[in-house]
Amino acid sequence: MTIPKTNMNEILPIVGIGASAGGLEALDTFFTSMPTNNNMAFVVVMHLDPSHVSLLPELLQRQTKMDVVKITDCVRIEANRIYVIPPNKNLSIINRELRLEERSDLRIKLPIDYFFKMLAQDQGSNAICVILSGTGSDGSLGLQEIKAESGMVMVQSPLSAKYDSMPKNAIATGLADFILPPDEMPQCLIKYIKNIHPNDSSNENNTAISNNILHEILVLIRNQIGHDFSLYKKKTIYRRIERRMHVHQIKNIKDYLSFIQKDNHEITILFRDLLIGVTSFFRDKEAFDVLMNSIIPELLLKKPDNYTIRVWIPGCSSGQEAYSIAIALLECIEKSKSNINIQIFGTDIDEYAIDHARSGVYPDTIISEIGEKYCKKYFTKEGNKYRINKSLRDMLVFATQNLIKDPPFSKIDLICCRNLLIYFGPELQKNILPIFHYSLKDDGILFLGPSETTGQSNLYFEIIDKKWKLFKRKYKKKTTTSSLHFSDPMSSLKMNRINLPATTTQIEEFSALQLVEIILKQSHIAPCVIIDNQHNIIYVHGRLGDYLEPAEGRSSSNILDMARTPELKDILSHSIRKSLLQKNEIQKKSIITGNKEDKKFIDITIKPLPDFSGFKDLLMITFLENVQKKNTENNKETAKDSDLNDDNILRKELESTRENLQTTIEELETSNEELKSSNEELQSTNEELQSTNEELETSKEELQSLNEESVTVNAELQSHIDELSTANDDIKNLLDSTQIATVFLDTELKIRRYTPKMTDIINLLPSDVHRPIDHLSSSLQNIKLSDAAAIVLKTLEKIETEVRDDKNKFYRMRTLPYRTANNVIAGVVMSFEDITKIKDVEIELRESEQRYRSLFDHCPVTIIELDISELKNYIVNNQLISVAQLKSHLKSNKIMDNNIKNLIQVLNINESGLSLFNEPNKKKLLDSLPNIIINHDYIFNQIKIIIEECTNIIFTSKIHTSEKSITNCEITITIPKHVSNERALNSILVIIPETNGREEG
Repeated sequence: MTIPKTNMNEILPIVGIGASAGGLEALDTFFTSMPTNNNMAFVVVMHLDPSHVSLLPELLQRQTKMDVVKITDCVRIEANRIYVIPPNKNLSIINRELRLEERSDLRIKLPIDYFFKMLAQDQGSNAICVILSGTGSDGSLGLQEIKAESGMVMVQSPLSAKYDSMPKNAIATGLADFILPPDEMPQCLIKYIKNIHPNDSSNENNTAISNNILHEILVLIRNQIGHDFSLYKKKTIYRRIERRMHVHQIKNIKDYLSFIQKDNHEITILFRDLLIGVTSFFRDKEAFDVLMNSIIPELLLKKPDNYTIRVWIPGCSSGQEAYSIAIALLECIEKSKSNINIQIFGTDIDEYAIDHARSGVYPDTIISEIGEKYCKKYFTKEGNKYRINKSLRDMLVFATQNLIKDPPFSKIDLICCRNLLIYFGPELQKNILPIFHYSLKDDGILFLGPSETTGQSNLYFEIIDKKWKLFKRKYKKKTTTSSLHFSDPMSSLKMNRINLPATTTQIEEFSALQLVEIILKQSHIAPCVIIDNQHNIIYVHGRLGDYLEPAEGRSSSNILDMARTPELKDILSHSIRKSLLQKNEIQKKSIITGNKEDKKFIDITIKPLPDFSGFKDLLMITFLENVQKKNTENNKETAKDSDLNDDNILRKELESTRENLQTTIEELETSNEELKSSNEELQSTNEELQSTNEELETSKEELQSLNEESVTVNAELQSHIDELSTANDDIKNLLDSTQIATVFLDTELKIRRYTPKMTDIINLLPSDVHRPIDHLSSSLQNIKLSDAAAIVLKTLEKIETEVRDDKNKFYRMRTLPYRTANNVIAGVVMSFEDITKIKDVEIELRESEQRYRSLFDHCPVTIIELDISELKNYIVNNQLISVAQLKSHLKSNKIMDNNIKNLIQVLNINESGLSLFNEPNKKKLLDSLPNIIINHDYIFNQIKIIIEECTNIIFTSKIHTSEKSITNCEITITIPKHVSNERALNSILVIIPETNGREEG
């Protein structure tokens, strides 16, 4: 049948399927359940044997009507097809075109991870990955890349997997959207892709999502979780929300809002989705090469011995980057032979990721990122996992931290914040960079991701490496926390503490009597006012309504605002300034006020007053009417005409105006100089205050950071304590249950711990712990325990001996060094195994042996013990069934002069035998006994019967009783009582009674 093909401009969901051991069965089930016209493309990546031709395409073709294609280089992906990777190749994808690549020489092959990463980069949110049965953890790193691009992750349920290692590792990442058996996956995939159809594409959805609804969703997250994402990039948030909508088959954003309002668990999952970031060890290797070859060595050169380099990794996720920086520093310190310490702070908003980072355990696939050298040096293999070594782990502290609102760390030498700023909006990025500047020491290093930049913040950082985004902190007065957008309730007060004017309320704290006394002392009785240096009236004496009146509008006590005429206001303004500047009394005569009909002339005196009660620059202004001048003017008016009089008045006013103008100019110039000077003083004061405030803020932040570090360290220590407590309980129960007396001594031979059985040897009490062992007496005879322990501590060699106590109990005493996990000698272990029963058995055996030997030697019949093991083995191994075969075999192999007797060894003979053969020398007789046999063939046949049937036999044979005598006697051959089968038969007893046959000469 013809399979419909999707237009290349349409969205084509590409499903990457990773499988290994047991994956063929899962693939068969998956594709058997998948409809033919599904509008998807499937790429199968399996672990295949590179030395064999793969039959996977043919096997899959039997389960589906879709075309199964074995991938060759540069294959364009089409809908409703299955593409299968060939053996020993890596697979990438560029613009929906599959490309084959040669694999690297790494010991661990990770084709699934590699393809998933390429798929995420190429397809973004349209990427889908499926993890099926398999061993190991291939695919767990790649699926993180897909999830970071808002793709979908589906994993086979471990119960349905033949090998559940790959599914379990994928599920352990916490990123699986669906966990299903293979037969349920197809329908779930079909429902999912309906929501990413072009008609409902992300562009349309982005348009449809209103800011109000997005705001409501972010408020729900903030209220439940406590984190605010409002300043994150909207596009990223939209994409993650849409992905969750696809998972739940929700097409309308309003419906999704209603859904999460009713489902708190979904809010948590969305929060986790928003936090997804891609991380790995030594991500962007070239960037780390620059760091290790240039930046860190230069940093180390500037630091003294025993200096502690402080590093902060905000947004550390699950810890890979933090550990990478630690390894990089250690390698550079080792290379430079510097005596430098390391302290690294890894922080992240995600508690789940921080817990993972603290554990320091990662799948064995990290070898592709780290390399075998670093894996062996800094990690310990635990099954299919790698654990960070304790020495490296102790250099790092991990803690949850919200970079946006929590205080930063301070006095940092290196900040590594890679691929975090790309998720922040411009405003948030602008706020974060000053925080980094604040945290770094002078010439501190900032390390960003390849897609990140300091933007317009060149004020704070200078570029070291433009390509790999390495920056150095510019020297600049450290920013205070208030300017870092951290809450500072004192900031408004600080702004208003400079040049605050003295207010009426302040003056009213002093009684009016004090001011009146001043006036009286100066003998001024004319109407007057007292003002401050801001022109505010603080006291009034006499009637001044002819000169001053309240101004319209908002109430004001400023004398200039209250002047009745503009001319009076001008004169008061420059006269007050002049008096304040010169600190002298100023007088102004014949000032005209009023109108033509009621013209008045007044004299104004402005006089500085002494400072008192904390007030400075007070002025007293008196207003005295000049009656004489008024009368003179009236007489002149009668003598001259009005035009002349008006002309004189104008001249005087012009002269006065010129004088005032010149005074004003001079005062302005003086004021400008004063203002410049004041401004410089204010700037200096402000810098001093800022410096003081900065020191206080730094101290505060350091204390807070120290407190946070202490809390984190305490949590980690508590975890270690719990583990140690469990281990201690296990050891205690083991020691209590063992029946071997054991005592543990420290290097000073003081008791550290002992088992209950040890009290049978030493009368120990719990209070004896930490007492020297030689202070206690033992029940053992002829041995001093402290001497044995001291010898072992000196020689570091085990001592094993048998000892006996005063109750006649025997023990096997073993004394050996106590070694820690780091092979440090920390004391001595002495154990005492009760061997009393073994000793009793040995005594019984010796007594039994003695009884047997007595019976053997004094028996009236001749008893000869023969070792036939060599003969038996020769017969059995060579499958010989007759004497002729045996002789033939001996002859062909030139063995023992072809003599059967050489295969039999005489072990022993009793006293009766010595008499029978008339030979007092037992050793000599034993050597010559094989020669007494007359018919070796006959004897061989009898022995063969014994070997085959394992039974006793009696027969008559001739033997040499002496050199000249041959005796025909009855011989009994018996097997020992402990022999129950042929395999245990190695010796026989030959019994010859007293000579009962004919003796031949």
